[in-house]
Amino acid sequence: MRLPLISHPTTVVLVDDSDSFLKSLSFQLDPLLPNKTFHDTAVALDWFERSTRRDELPLHVNHDSLNQTPDQPNVAVDVRRIHRIAEQPQRFTIPSVLVVDYSMPQMNGIEFCEALAHLPTKKILFTGAADEKIAVDAFNRGLIDRYIKKSDDDALDRLELEINAMQRAFFLDHAQTLADLLALHDYSFLRCQAMAGVVQELYRRHGFVEHYLYPSPAGILLFDRYGRAKLMVIETEQGMCAQYEVARDNDAPHSLLLALSERRVLPFFPQTAGDGMYSTEAGEEWHRHCRPPQICMGREKYYWALFDFPGHYLEGPPAPFEQYLNARQAGSISAAGGLLAFTV
Repeated sequence: MRLPLISHPTTVVLVDDSDSFLKSLSFQLDPLLPNKTFHDTAVALDWFERSTRRDELPLHVNHDSLNQTPDQPNVAVDVRRIHRIAEQPQRFTIPSVLVVDYSMPQMNGIEFCEALAHLPTKKILFTGAADEKIAVDAFNRGLIDRYIKKSDDDALDRLELEINAMQRAFFLDHAQTLADLLALHDYSFLRCQAMAGVVQELYRRHGFVEHYLYPSPAGILLFDRYGRAKLMVIETEQGMCAQYEVARDNDAPHSLLLALSERRVLPFFPQTAGDGMYSTEAGEEWHRHCRPPQICMGREKYYWALFDFPGHYLEGPPAPFEQYLNARQAGSISAAGGLLAFTV
């Protein structure tokens, strides 16, 4: 289990030639899993094509012409762009998972998935008609990601579990290149299974529905469905040493230096005071900006703490999931979505 750079609610697309079955399935699914239904495959394919857009990774490749050859590029990453996705209400309309029947009059479910093979949408064949051999063959060809029989007693429970798993896989896959680059530097926790488990537990405990990598200080910015934000600051041993050195060089109070050296506090100082690091502006009030760290023993030793995140640190206000759900219920959501397919 790895930690995605970003994760937020998305749209599940349901395709079945039975309109009554679609209405029943849509009603039974978790209301926190927004869905869009189609009983006509041609209309569904057209919607997917119109809803597709491509966003570039926040990467910039350049060359040091004096010290490097053209085959030794430098790659700069603007991590600040990542959490700004939270300002975009259309992010919830991204079709991350397709659930499709097999036996349909215009084209079968496998043919439908094959027509969408160029999209990163995860595909689940949910049917009572396809035999095992057809499903296994489609899986081996990479056309579907999961297969569930409608007739199974626990079919709906399994479907919800697989939808959640596929949404997670969608976000892991679509920014893997960027995650691999960042994990080599200040964000090694992206490859740490133990830290991924900690974040998952925070979701359950605090009701978070989305998260984004945050740059300064390094960590994870989490939002609940109402747009309330918390910052999970994450430091390594090296990072804690850097916190101490910056505080010492800025003549921090001895009490803070002692607490940092003994690893009793993890700071998140105001950004005006140096991107989460200590400056003289914090002064004797340093304790207001610190928390006792939790420790996660993963790929290395991580110190982490959860802080309230001031709204004015964001360039724009977040678009809360609850607002989207209310607008969707009122019927004011645009039919067109947007498919994040980051490319280099």
